[in-house]
Amino acid sequence: MNEMNIDIKHIARLARLEISDDEFEMFESQMKDIVKMVEKLPDISDELKPDPNTPMILRKDEAKTDKFTRDELLKNAPSVKAGCLAVPKTVE
Repeated sequence: MNEMNIDIKHIARLARLEISDDEFEMFESQMKDIVKMVEKLPDISDELKPDPNTPMILRKDEAKTDKFTRDELLKNAPSVKAGCLAVPKTVE
């Protein structure tokens, strides 16, 4: 098996993560270990695949509107203006 080259600086830049120079080697090693582990995973046999004749039955989605009051929810918000959550502007 060839030694893989994982560019942690590039990955961090794409993910907009700040990683210090002394952490790059550690993260590169951990990422290589993860990739090696995934490469060793066995293929899924046909008997382990879901049976199309017996589909999963999912629960019905039901909104519960009486669980919390508006004031209870807003007291946990970092910023509230005019009874609404105030969030930072993302589009200029």
